[in-house]
This record gives sequence, C-alpha cells and structure tokens, in this order.
Amino acid sequence: MAKTKLRADDATIREAVAAERRDLADLLDRLPEERWDEPTLCAGWRVREVAAHLSFGFRHPLRSVVRELVGARGSMDRMADRVARREARGMSREEMASALREHAQHPWTPPVGGVAAALGHDVVHGLDITIPLGLDRRVPQDRLRVVLGTAGPMSARFFGAKLGGVRLRAEDLEWSYGSGSEVTGAAQDLVAVLFGRKVPPGRLRGEAAGRFTSA
Repeated sequence: MAKTKLRADDATIREAVAAERRDLADLLDRLPEERWDEPTLCAGWRVREVAAHLSFGFRHPLRSVVRELVGARGSMDRMADRVARREARGMSREEMASALREHAQHPWTPPVGGVAAALGHDVVHGLDITIPLGLDRRVPQDRLRVVLGTAGPMSARFFGAKLGGVRLRAEDLEWSYGSGSEVTGAAQDLVAVLFGRKVPPGRLRGEAAGRFTSA
C-alpha cells in the first residue's frame, strides 16, 4: 500500500500540540453561544460534547479514567460518550476553552500512537467542529503533515475508516495514501476521512468521493 511518509521529531510535535490547543481555545472563545448546540462530524455529539471531550485526557487522573472505564463495562467508546455528555452539561463554555488553554503543554497522549496521536486527536476534533459549522479555519500545514503521517491500516481499523480500493491524495501539500481509485481534496478534509468521518458534499473529488461524503 503506497504511502507518503511525513516525519517530525517529538519535541516539534509537542510544540504543535500546544499551539493547536491554544488555537482551539481561541476558536471556542469566539464561538457564539447559539452555535454550541449544532451537530458535529462526531456522530451524536454537538459542539459542546466535542469541546468537553477535547480536554478529558488531561483533566482526569488515571484512576478516574479506570473507574469510568469499569463503569462503561470496558468500552472506551461508551466511556467517552458518557463522560462527554455529562461534562457538556456540567462545564461552562468558558471552562471548556480554558481547560484547553491552561493545559496546552500537558503531556497527555492516547493509549497508543504517542505524541503524534495526541496531535491527531486535537486536530480531528477541531475539524469535527469547524467543517460542519462552515468555519473558515485552516489547520497549519506542519500539523497536518504530522497527522497525515500517522495513516496506516491499524489506525484505519480503529477509527472505522474504510479505505480499501482508494488512493487518497492531498491537493494542497505533497501526500498520498493507499492505492486504487483516486480521491483528492484539501489535506484537512482528508484527515477527517482518515479518522472515519464523512465530509460535506463538494469537498472531495474522484469517482469514489461519495464513499466519504455525507448525504
């Protein structure tokens, strides 16, 4: 399976993580209250659930996460959904933005994937908000390159991205992944695809683009 390799050292990626969290905090601060109840690319979550989830990993110690996981009968997805919904009700909009800004340099990473996966987590959840709300935010290309560089069969399976038989190719930077019918688009839209999201119509091109486009 062909893949363009994009690499960066961990220190550089940590700087990108901190910058992304600060950018997202600024975005949430500017977002009008009425938009916080709009749906996102993250199925079943509004903006406020995504915003609450973004800082979950560094607001809760490991023992709390384990307790939540036991309560969710071992399902990470069930735990994340339960906590996001609860905290979306209990946290103010200002608290959610502040949690990102104040923990911009927190060393949290997902269970697998290291610091690059931490950047992917923040970038894709930011896209979960900005793409469906039509916000004109462009993720800096250096961050996109790191996240695109994490593409692989294991991550595709984990996020439910069905990429068989297609070659994804970015139109705004040098990157491609996979083989088969070519699907092209902006790099940040392809990041959403890699994480199992469907983007609005008209953002991707190619015969198989409809597989990754919402109705």
